[in-house]
Amino acid sequence: MLLPLKPLVHNVAEISKLAWGTCFAPICVPRRAYKLLPCLRRKSGIQYGTIDNMVKAHSRNFKKGLLSTLDTSLSPVTVTEIRQYLRANNISFHDGYSCLHVPSPFTVAEDNCLFIDKTTGRFLCKDTLLEGSWEDYQDSVGMLQKEGCQYLSPDYMAGLLGDSDGESAEEQTDEIEVRRIWDRAVWFSDLDEEDARLVKTMFSISKIPNLTLKKFGVKCYFPTKNLVFPWYNPRDCAMKGLKLLSVEYQDQSVRYDEATYPRPARYNNLFGLSVMGKKETEVVITSREVDCLAVHQATGMTTVSLPRGVTCLPPVLLPYLEQFKRITLWLGDDLHSWDASKQFARKLSVKRCSLIRPGDKQPTPLQALNEGLSLTKLLKAALPASHKSIISFRQLREEVFGQLENVDQISGVKWARFPELNKLLKGHRKGELTVFTGPTGSGKTTFISEYALDLCTQGVSTLWGSFEINNIRLAKMMLTQFAVLRLEEQLEKYDEWADKFENLPLYFMTFHGQQNIKLVLDTMQHAVYMYDINHVIIDNLQFMMGQENLFTDKFALQDYMVGAFRKFSTDNNCHVTLVIHPRKEDDDKELQTSSIFGSAKASQEADNVLILQDRKLASGPGKRHLQLAKNRFDGDVGMFAMEFNKSTLTFSTNKNKTKLKKVNKDNEMQIDPPSDEAPAKGKK
Repeated sequence: MLLPLKPLVHNVAEISKLAWGTCFAPICVPRRAYKLLPCLRRKSGIQYGTIDNMVKAHSRNFKKGLLSTLDTSLSPVTVTEIRQYLRANNISFHDGYSCLHVPSPFTVAEDNCLFIDKTTGRFLCKDTLLEGSWEDYQDSVGMLQKEGCQYLSPDYMAGLLGDSDGESAEEQTDEIEVRRIWDRAVWFSDLDEEDARLVKTMFSISKIPNLTLKKFGVKCYFPTKNLVFPWYNPRDCAMKGLKLLSVEYQDQSVRYDEATYPRPARYNNLFGLSVMGKKETEVVITSREVDCLAVHQATGMTTVSLPRGVTCLPPVLLPYLEQFKRITLWLGDDLHSWDASKQFARKLSVKRCSLIRPGDKQPTPLQALNEGLSLTKLLKAALPASHKSIISFRQLREEVFGQLENVDQISGVKWARFPELNKLLKGHRKGELTVFTGPTGSGKTTFISEYALDLCTQGVSTLWGSFEINNIRLAKMMLTQFAVLRLEEQLEKYDEWADKFENLPLYFMTFHGQQNIKLVLDTMQHAVYMYDINHVIIDNLQFMMGQENLFTDKFALQDYMVGAFRKFSTDNNCHVTLVIHPRKEDDDKELQTSSIFGSAKASQEADNVLILQDRKLASGPGKRHLQLAKNRFDGDVGMFAMEFNKSTLTFSTNKNKTKLKKVNKDNEMQIDPPSDEAPAKGKK
């Protein structure tokens, strides 16, 4: 993603003009201009430290809001380093659950209203809503000490830490749209009784009275029968955004669709925050706004809802949850919600978290309310997120039953574009390591791009580490695969598809070429924490290794890297896909698991081994075939043919001709004929 160019400043007059302006625009100061600063201090009358810090702060590229590219330029910081810095500067702090609480340099308030994330070092001042990196906080403290004043102007600092170019056209459009929808939406108490009953029935909230809906600010946009959930500014209760919930009926099933303003990546509303008391010590967190309303209606407890459901818990929301000594996570009634509950509990500190286990007797909060169940009893039965030890099967009994009862969910997320892969691999599961290989030039990157994009469109948060091709080229290829169109020939459709593509939970590392393995793992760890990444692609392992340590055993180095990625996958419950080139084989031979470059460690550590075969099979036409050579989940292996569409850069299977070749446990080949294939002649 390209950053806007900053104006180049060459002389004192230009710097002085910017310094005395109503707001500070980002500036780039060439090295020769630094000798002008003493003259500027004398002529402008600006205090000594202001210019130094202005240049220092402006010269850094603030990337707030650019969520699709991970900033790897800032060095990671540990909580020990943060504590040492605070003590060295005589800054008092309180050690919280997820954050350190310190006095804010942007207000005169004496309470600890600024929160520093223990994992990333990012800060949020709850009084001014200023936020920034650990380096930004250090600059602010240094500026405060040099100026010798009580606090730094929030308006001035907002120009440094935020989008100093002002509101973008997108933000202005969102603001206008938010105001238009909010003004046209009506309170349920102002609707006709029949209309209100109709809308409540559509969303199954008939047991939520109008008084509760108004307390939480919920309106109805009646022209389209939408529920409207507001996002209030926690400082002054001004409107920051909206979420619209619509209902759609398909084949006797109900599906709920969400639309947010601003776009999902920038929508960080903690619904229910506006009615939260400052002295509350217990809270229930739900994944849907309607569940939040149900819990509060049934129990009267403080309840909030996450902005993106079970997909992500943005760290920027953690400071608002610091006041609670006990947090109950009730995110849904399926195993995906259960996994998300355990993942979010680690962010929030497992010591204070309890989880509602999904099950027939513990449905979603709204369903429990409608069925007349006691939500108070269900909350009291919540399980602690952490156990000191597991001493018997009794503690695992419910977990095992849940996996047996929900076999489809345990098998993982299904591919929409590769149904034959579902028959073999069953699905994409967290915590696994997949090794993918294929001949040079066979289309490994192109296939794995579509393979990952398929999952990403279904909500699997994905991080791409492309070390061989740059991110612009990769994004162009993925956008073409996403649209299934040759966009260079239909440029008028670019913005439409780019807007949709931008809303995917997709992120890219900024690395290219050989990289230090520790730096890559630190970036992956950061991405898992910040964006709850579920899938990481490393393309490819040999290119990432480069020519580093020429005198080191390259096989030992590769084994170390494979082991590191395996450990990361297990520790973070995150799926890692490693692309590895094969060793040189004869052209007339098919690749095998033993063909993977290096020692046997890669195939041994992997849960799944996928091979893109690019040669003619003796029993079939000359096409590319995808082979599953290892499947630790249930042992099924096999292969199926694929056709490549060069114009859309997509792989597909011909459903009328493709036969899935599946190998059972006895290594006997089984052929599953297509469902629409005609019976063979002469067969009775």
